[in-house]
Amino acid sequence: MNRRNFFAGAATAVAATTVSRVSMAALPEPVTQSSTATAPPLAPPNGRPYNPVVTLNGWTLPWRMNAGVKEFHLVAEPVVREMAPGFKVNMWGYNGQSPGPTIEVVEGDRVRIYVTNRLPEHTTVHWHGQRLPNGMDGVGGITQPHIPPGKTFVYEFTARRPGTFMYHPHADEMVQMAMGMMGFWVTHPKESHPLIEPVQRDFCFLLGSFDVEPGSATPKVNTMTDFNIWSFNSRVFPGIDTLNVRKGDRVRIRVGNLTMTNHPIHIHGHEFEVTGTDGGPVPRTARWPEVSVDVAVGQMRQMEFIADEEGDWSLHCHKAHHTMGPMGHEVPTMIGVDHKGVAEKIKKLVPDYMVMGDKGMADMGGMEMPIPDNTMPMMTGAGPFGSAEMGGMFTLLKVRRDQKPGDYKDPGWFKHPAGTVAHEVAGAAVPPATRDAPSPGNSSDTDATVRKPSGTHNH
Repeated sequence: MNRRNFFAGAATAVAATTVSRVSMAALPEPVTQSSTATAPPLAPPNGRPYNPVVTLNGWTLPWRMNAGVKEFHLVAEPVVREMAPGFKVNMWGYNGQSPGPTIEVVEGDRVRIYVTNRLPEHTTVHWHGQRLPNGMDGVGGITQPHIPPGKTFVYEFTARRPGTFMYHPHADEMVQMAMGMMGFWVTHPKESHPLIEPVQRDFCFLLGSFDVEPGSATPKVNTMTDFNIWSFNSRVFPGIDTLNVRKGDRVRIRVGNLTMTNHPIHIHGHEFEVTGTDGGPVPRTARWPEVSVDVAVGQMRQMEFIADEEGDWSLHCHKAHHTMGPMGHEVPTMIGVDHKGVAEKIKKLVPDYMVMGDKGMADMGGMEMPIPDNTMPMMTGAGPFGSAEMGGMFTLLKVRRDQKPGDYKDPGWFKHPAGTVAHEVAGAAVPPATRDAPSPGNSSDTDATVRKPSGTHNH
């Protein structure tokens, strides 16, 4: 994927002139990743052993061991993220991507993170949810000086408790997070834990929101609530990879929310328990079966279940407009409007004019109407039975009995056993509802009884 600095080279120029080769030689080499594919789990080459996570459409940041300390190097910089095939967005991120790479450590690890700033403005990094010295908390102007463009700061602390965490700026926060600056952090338990069970598949991703006008490529950073791009790890359906597991696997899914609204995450075909939150593992007595969990702003939720039902099961946010692209947010509702006569007149002036929305918006899923370059359709994607009519925060959990342990490759579409697919009933077709609806002002079309306080009735 092509990466470019869309601020006319200013940030890169500052970084190149300020951070000398000599000073950089003492730091861990920054590792950059531009692929949008889900990387395989990073088996720990040294340090305490752990079972690694898989970051959906992301990767884990490598480290070096230096006198018993795990050293990482984060680079804050402008990036270009391909959110779906052909749809690229100018963002700010870390090490070539937004979100940045996942950081994985083990409870008790001494961690040292170098942060180099290649942005055109200052930044910091806040280690969301961590127990650490106050001066390492990353709040610019309060607990530390800001990191100027071109400079490198170092954070050092001990990973004191296992759990699911995040990192993000605490400097010009609205702008920098609106531009995509965030990342995941996982601290694994150092030994057997009574509330943390071993799992065969451990996935993580961040929820993101952006306001990218159709035809543009840079998010609007002053948006408060009216976002139009909703993402899992800065990817939108159909660009979000599937979660591929073996039947019988115990699966853990860790979700962090750094958007400006809550997201009810729903999984089809399985019940799960919330086994962890921002504060750590949930006591067993406080767990109950769910099929949806609301992940509020700034929260993390950890879901676990046994994948015991084969198939291609949807996994998505249950806010319907969060599974749509940007084209649908200002489309008027035309359901029930008979505009054939109007359409015929318009077509004489505009031959390509098309009627849409009078029977619902399902036709939009398969319609190949012209849209501006670099724009996500409102509804898109296709499955083995036709248009998926989805977008945004939507993907699939694919459960297969023949998926090999440790194999994360997409197995393709599920082959349904005979007689297990909903199908048409033979016989006379039921006519669709007519366009005609009772007039609100015509009392003969209504059948309502009003009970007055006196006990009398009016019809």
